[in-house]
Amino acid sequence: MGFATDAIHAGQEPDPSTGAIMTPIYQTSTYVLEALGKSKGFDYARTINPTRLALEKNLAALEGGSRGFCFASGMAAISAVMTLVGKGDHVVVSNMTYGGTFRLFEQVLKGYGLEFTYVDTSDLAAVVKAVQPHTRMLYVETPTNPLMGLTDLAAAAALAKKHSLISVVDNTFMSPYFQKPLALGIDLVVHSTTKFLNGHSDSVGGCVITTREEHAERIGFVQNAVGAILSPFDSWLVLRGVKTLHLRMDCHDANGRKVAEFLSSHPKVKRVLYPGLPSHPQHALAVRQCSGFGGMISFDVGDYDRAKRFLDRLELCALAESLGGVETLICHPASMTHASIPKEERERQGFTDGVIRISVGVEDVEDILGDLKKGFQAI
Repeated sequence: MGFATDAIHAGQEPDPSTGAIMTPIYQTSTYVLEALGKSKGFDYARTINPTRLALEKNLAALEGGSRGFCFASGMAAISAVMTLVGKGDHVVVSNMTYGGTFRLFEQVLKGYGLEFTYVDTSDLAAVVKAVQPHTRMLYVETPTNPLMGLTDLAAAAALAKKHSLISVVDNTFMSPYFQKPLALGIDLVVHSTTKFLNGHSDSVGGCVITTREEHAERIGFVQNAVGAILSPFDSWLVLRGVKTLHLRMDCHDANGRKVAEFLSSHPKVKRVLYPGLPSHPQHALAVRQCSGFGGMISFDVGDYDRAKRFLDRLELCALAESLGGVETLICHPASMTHASIPKEERERQGFTDGVIRISVGVEDVEDILGDLKKGFQAI
């Protein structure tokens, strides 16, 4: 089936008792057994829930994986993935990854004996150099948040297999509509379903999609044992959102290209980071690896004061954390999403206090551009 058909139908059947075309919200904590030792496949809602199961099957189909597991947040999903490694193991990570991921790795998991090295994973030679005898995982974010660096996923997957590493990709920015890491040889994909998959800024969640049975068994065990599950209502919200994912992503992409072109020609912008622009150093890779460029853009206006004046003037573009909603969301990563990363580390990687990140929504693009013009008038 095609992507749109799978987005609307995969993992979902009409409700057998009523014929309801939309999977019901099974808001229940437990299930009555038919007899001792005999169930209908459901026993306790932390372990399994029909609404969550439908979403897990749906997302696995969209990513081309074998199993899907949904969690209470993207960070809960990433935490589950990190149980595939243990004390004394080493992980190579994309530098300037999402601030929450960096905080989890540095301030939580290091305390349990894991080691992390952050490298520019677009430079495969740097990745190879970072691999040590006790390296067990390659964790890639592409595009990176917020500097929009890309990793060649087919090459990264081959490198991981050569060194017997588990390969993981955070595919939140692109969604399975524009980028298919598993098809390029990656072992696992993670998402914050809060973002483009849900798409309506009304749910928080995460998911892990696996390709190997041993990984699925471990992630499923951890999902049940730890219990950081996605609720039935949030599962239903994401199922509803995914049905229009292809339509929304096409609009995010069309609007994103126009906003990026506008920003790249503006005299008050020092640089624009968007893989869809020919000026992006990895534009050719983006064309080859992705079927679209999406609506995530970062741009630099010079310094914090200029960024503040710009952001304070906006009216339509909402100054807020998160991304991927139908609304245009804009933020100052250094003081918001990435505040947990030390300033010296941010600046070392070219992440200045003048960087602004915009998640271009699906409003009329002329209205988005008009609001951005108001912001520039303030600087």
